[in-house]
Amino acid sequence: MTKGNGRESDLLTLEDRRGLLRAMCLMRGVEERGLSLYKQGKIPGSFYDGHGMEAISVGATWALGAGDAVCSPLIRDLGAHLVRGTDLTDVFRHYMGRENALSHGREGNVHFGDRRLGVVGMVSMLPDMMVVATGIAMAFKMRSEERCALSFFGDGATSRGDWHEAMNWAALYRLPAVFVLENNQFAYSTPTSKQFAEDPIKRAAAYGMEGVSVDGNDVTAVFEATRAGREKALAGGGPTLIEARTLRMHGHGAHDDASYISAEMLEHWRRRDPIERLASRFADDEVAALEAEVKAAIDRAVEGALATPMPDPAGATASVYCSGVPEVLGEGAAPWSGFATPDALPAAA
Repeated sequence: MTKGNGRESDLLTLEDRRGLLRAMCLMRGVEERGLSLYKQGKIPGSFYDGHGMEAISVGATWALGAGDAVCSPLIRDLGAHLVRGTDLTDVFRHYMGRENALSHGREGNVHFGDRRLGVVGMVSMLPDMMVVATGIAMAFKMRSEERCALSFFGDGATSRGDWHEAMNWAALYRLPAVFVLENNQFAYSTPTSKQFAEDPIKRAAAYGMEGVSVDGNDVTAVFEATRAGREKALAGGGPTLIEARTLRMHGHGAHDDASYISAEMLEHWRRRDPIERLASRFADDEVAALEAEVKAAIDRAVEGALATPMPDPAGATASVYCSGVPEVLGEGAAPWSGFATPDALPAAA
């Protein structure tokens, strides 16, 4: 089944759409600033962004309930963290390796999570976290909790064994899970034509679950498909595989010039930019005001991050092992609770 024709969703209010636009603009703005800081030597390691893919993580996460689990937002899924309420200054502190509430300088990129917000941090071996999401969904079912687990992964991940294990287990036990395949057509530099003989979405039927293919550059389509998958999962209908078709407009990371992607292909997808598509539904002055607000928030966040000291090396081995009673996933003062809450998106500390 294919969805995504650019129409207005009956489930989304005007405030929802404004919030979605703000979240996508915030994601792109943060990543553009992050790339600049990386080139200035203020962000160590490498840098990864999801330019052109903002609609997927933002739209999918917007469709969840406050008690649901977002499992392993990937290196192009910063929008999921922002929608759930991750502090913007902490994001930049994390990128810069500063002392902060996310990883205290131990990690980089988007390798972080926050149990209080129901966000499980990622690992680089994809799709290992899809198996974790399946386990979380199974726990929800065993506890008779009306909660859903969502997992992101890329097209390349569908060739790994753990992807098949998660799909099979979730379908067999009709677990409350939604699996979002971010099909950006390249596993690093390998095109899908050299990855598999059949589209991954068609494998859903083989596992006994519904497969839905949507336009990944249409935030409304992503939202609707995820919301439908969530409702089905909570009603006992089992998991849904959602394929969001898109293209990453930059290389795999800042070190990659993406010379393997043709200029014609890039231009085709540039004309389908997810932010421009949603922004076209608002007045120019409203979009300009939103962009100014986002820029100001990012400026304050960067200033706050640069003023944060580096972590004390003496604490490098702290928190390597769990001690005490861990927080329950999603328990705490999560600022986000569902639809029509654009004001809950993070501001600079």
